[in-house]
This record gives sequence, C-alpha cells and structure tokens, in this order.
Amino acid sequence: MSFLGLDVGTSAVKAVLVDGDQRLLAEAEAPLTTSRPQPLWSEQDPDAWLAASWAVLAALRRDQPGAYGAVQAVGLSGQMHGAVVLGADDRPLRPAILWNDGRAQAECRLLAERVPGIGRIAGVPPTPGYTAPKLLWLAAHEPALFAQIARVLLPKDYVRLRLTGEHATDPVDAAGTLWLDEARRAWSPEILAATEMREAQLPRVVEGSEPAGALRADIAAELGLPAGVPVAAGAGDAAAGAIGIGAIADGDAFVSLGTSAQYFVTTESYRPCPERLIQAYCHGLPARWYQCAALLNGASCLGWAAALLGEPDIPALVARVEARWRGPSRVLFLPYLAGERTPHDDPHARGVLFGLEPDTDGIEVAQAVMEGVAFSLAEAQDCLSVAGSEVAALAAIGGGARSPFWMRLLATVLDRPVTLYAGAAKGPAFGAARLARLAATRETPEAVCGKPEVAQVLEPERALVERYFERGRRFRYLYQALRPEFRTET
Repeated sequence: MSFLGLDVGTSAVKAVLVDGDQRLLAEAEAPLTTSRPQPLWSEQDPDAWLAASWAVLAALRRDQPGAYGAVQAVGLSGQMHGAVVLGADDRPLRPAILWNDGRAQAECRLLAERVPGIGRIAGVPPTPGYTAPKLLWLAAHEPALFAQIARVLLPKDYVRLRLTGEHATDPVDAAGTLWLDEARRAWSPEILAATEMREAQLPRVVEGSEPAGALRADIAAELGLPAGVPVAAGAGDAAAGAIGIGAIADGDAFVSLGTSAQYFVTTESYRPCPERLIQAYCHGLPARWYQCAALLNGASCLGWAAALLGEPDIPALVARVEARWRGPSRVLFLPYLAGERTPHDDPHARGVLFGLEPDTDGIEVAQAVMEGVAFSLAEAQDCLSVAGSEVAALAAIGGGARSPFWMRLLATVLDRPVTLYAGAAKGPAFGAARLARLAATRETPEAVCGKPEVAQVLEPERALVERYFERGRRFRYLYQALRPEFRTET
C-alpha cells in the first residue's frame, strides 16, 4: 500500500511517496521561477507547474518503481489564491496571477463597497492577494480576455484538471478565493455577483479527504501510475501542512516558515476576525476550520540576504550567527520584501535594514533578518490573541524549521515553546498524501492524521525574552514611522 502527495508550491513542486505505515519511501523537488513584469506584479506559467509535477513524479518512479506503480491514491496541495484563468478549451489565457501579487488594490476597495459584510462571509476582508479582486482587475484592465474566461482554477487544481479532467477544488483553496461562504462551505452568490462572475465558472467544492476525480488512463500510462486511482480534493498548503503534523484538533497551533509564513490555529467552529486581518477559513477536513495570520515574507528573506551577502551556504551562515548570538542584533530588519498582509494589508511595504554602523558585518545582518521574520510572527500572535486564539505552545514546519537555532530564536521572541517534529519539513506534500489515503480507505482523520514523533522542543531563552520584547516594540514603531514613505511615488 502506497500513497502519493504532490505540493504545487511557489518556489518548487514537491512530491512524496509514503507507505501504509506512513514511512517516507521517496521524495523529489523541482524548482519554479516567478515573473515580475511590473511593480507589484507576480506571475507564473501554469504549464511550468505541469512540467515540474511530471519531473518529480518521474523521479519518484525511478527511485521506488514498485511502490510508485502500486499507488492507491494521489493527494494535492499547493500555493493558495492564484488566479488561473482558462478559456473554453481549458487552456490558460494568460500567466497565473499569484498570491503575492499586489496590483488589485483599487478592486479591493470596490469589492468592500459592493459587499460591506464580506469579511464576515468570506473570513477575511479583501486584500490584493486573493483571487476575487484579481478577476475584478482583469475585468477592468484586460476586458477582452475577461470576456473569454470559461473557468477559474487555483494552481493545484490546474494540475488536477490535467490528471483527471475534472474542475474541482477543496474548501481551503476555495476559501482563499474570497468567493466562499465559509460557514456554509459553499460559493457565495452575493460575492460572485459583485465580481461579475458566475458559479458555473468556478470548480465544484469537494471536501479535502474525498475523491475529486480519478486518474485518466492516458495520463496514467504517461506517468506510469495505475489508471483510475482516486485523486483527493486535497488542501491549500497551510491546511495540508497542518494535516501533515496532525494539527486537526481545536487549539492545535503551528508556524509554517517557507517562502511565505503562516501562524495557524485549528478551531472547532468558524470564528471570523476580519478587523485584525486574521483569516478564518475552512480546514482540509470536514467540520473543522482554522484561524491564520498570513505573512507574505518568510524563510525566503534569509535566502535573499544570503544572496545579497554572497553566502551560498545558508546553513553555514546560520551557524556563524548562532556562534555569536548573545541577544538582539543592533540592526533592525523589516522583512516586507513582497509587501505584507497580516497585520498591515500593505502591498507597498518594503524591506528595510535600519541601524547600520561602520562595523556592521554580514553575520549581524543575517541575524537581523532572522529576527525580523520572528518579530512579524510575534505581531501575528498578538492578532490571533485578539481573535480569540490564545496559544500556549506551537509546532513549526517548512524550510525555516530545518534550523533549530532559528526556531530557538523564534521561541524566545514569541515566548512560547516550539516543537519540531521528525520529518516535518515534508510539510504540505505529506499532508496531501494523508488526504489521498483518506480518500482511498475511508478511515477516520484521527486514525490517519496523528502527530509525528517529536524531534526536539525548543524553549525560550528566559534571559532574553524581555530584551526581545522591547526590541519588538522598536520593530513595530519603525514600520509605522515608515508607512507613509512606502507610498511615496519615486
């Protein structure tokens, strides 16, 4: 018995193959590139996701041909919010507009005017990253193309279309469009009408652990997989990551530190808090929801800094930071390289290094970058507290979680213990494999989605908690002081 999980991310497509005991048999990754043709724009070619998906599946097939050829189900995860617009022939009409695209600011204001209660219906107020404002932007700026749109899909669901021929999505990715009535887990006629869209243009919504199609015979032959195996509806990346580490019960919390970052808390009911820019979304399993602070900048900030400093070996750079670490850096870093969502809703915000001195070196800059991401997550934690989610302890997943030192720093800034799970870096792809298994076997979520083995628990450095709290106050003040400058035309 084996199951396949495919995660269509922003920087890469990742795939895992797991057996009946949920042991990792093989994994593979293929990189993706993002285009920024104009300021605030962020786009990808949907067919690049297909090429990368086929590449990682071929790698799994080479590595574990027996288990790969006996796969019982496929699960999907992926980056959320992206607008993949298709014509009547199911081919993309233009590059996909991604989650970190900031062009649709005017359309967000228009949508809030047209549907004053949208934050309570859709779980969050309109911000440029969501799918619905992107469609309003297309209607205004590319009207001829807008008139040709037959379907709108999310990134992972475009891959599903090629695998199964089905137009389908899950409640998590549906929630990320801003068109979903979260409480009903169904499309909102009111919001659709406000964006000049029809429900027939959207995919059907299927619970993440249910089959949302079967693998087409021709595609199965091409990929070397069994024809007709179920393809689970799956989940957007944040919820798939939660399922991968067993964060499925009320109050389970974790931080995901990848290209972007999320602070995620599972809830047993729908609890919107749009005034603090907290996402209140459907979870990837039935009758569950979550609250989430979504940050546009995560571990990618450290990659940016390493490239800027000419440091190709990021773990070695982090090791040098750890060896010198005695407390907060003298330098402050605002990590808003791609703008920011929670708590600022500011696509104009940009990265800032503040407090440089003649003896500032690359190690201190790297530490400031790691701290800046942690301070952003501390702001997110405060927003979640106001929204009713008090977190006593949390886990960590994603690429940033591979660094125990960064997680110890994060524990200190958040003043919460941070748990690292064995194999948690597999993240959303592993959660997608669990959803594949549920779709095939009909087991209960509790039987499949347990918490992995604890690898390490990182406690806050008590002597530094207060110092970091005060440094965090300066971090917040710096953003507020610079906010008007971010909007100044240059």
